[in-house]
Amino acid sequence: MAAGAVPGRTAPDGSPYPDRAGPTFERDVRRMFGHIAERYDWFDHVASVGNDFLWRPRALGQLDRFRRGAPPPARILDLGCGTGDLARQLARRYPAASIVAADFTAPMLKNALARNRRAPEGRRIGLARATAMRLPFADGSFDLVTNAFVARNLRDLPAAFHEVRRVLRPGGGFLTLEITEPLSPAFAALFHAYFDRVVPALGAAVASAGPYRYLPESLRSLPPRAALAAMIGAAGFPRVVTRTQSMGIVTTFLAEAGATPARSA
Repeated sequence: MAAGAVPGRTAPDGSPYPDRAGPTFERDVRRMFGHIAERYDWFDHVASVGNDFLWRPRALGQLDRFRRGAPPPARILDLGCGTGDLARQLARRYPAASIVAADFTAPMLKNALARNRRAPEGRRIGLARATAMRLPFADGSFDLVTNAFVARNLRDLPAAFHEVRRVLRPGGGFLTLEITEPLSPAFAALFHAYFDRVVPALGAAVASAGPYRYLPESLRSLPPRAALAAMIGAAGFPRVVTRTQSMGIVTTFLAEAGATPARSA
């Protein structure tokens, strides 16, 4: 840490534990993802009881139905790409598309590069280090922007959605896949017993108590499903729909960019 820098919050095991109210939140989220980069995919498979193998492909199927009748996207940006799982699925689904996978965490991009080199479709994916809040791309650069499990980690969602709209062409598509509150109160009680207690305990067992204490906190900070959809619409997406999976544990938010970007506040 640089001299004079404000230290971020950490868990008792020393792992990063981002505090949304703190002045170093964005930096600490970056540190957190750097900390868990090596075991990110493995832990997600375990913590989701394998459901994460299904969520991304289902979301892409929902995207295809949402875009029915539109030509395949030629230019795609996957934001917060992590180890590149969604970007590789996009490359397989749209074999003629040019794809950029962006993340603001260098260790995640390093892992994405290694995985891309082992997959034939991965060789068509470009990588970029970028934050969703300040994208280094010109207006209207993409036909489709996607992200999976990123929104919870952004402090200013309206600004991020405006930035996505800026880099999309009019009529372009936007997909956000995110953890959300279950639809059934009874199931929600079971979900939170697992998500709020068991998942952090699993994280502590692999010296990552901070990241997996932060995980349920990040869900509590997310606006409700309808409010998040309205927020996307206000950023310049006149058509927005939501599609739930796994009894509402995750939701796919699908949107179409309007003719002109909305002005950010």
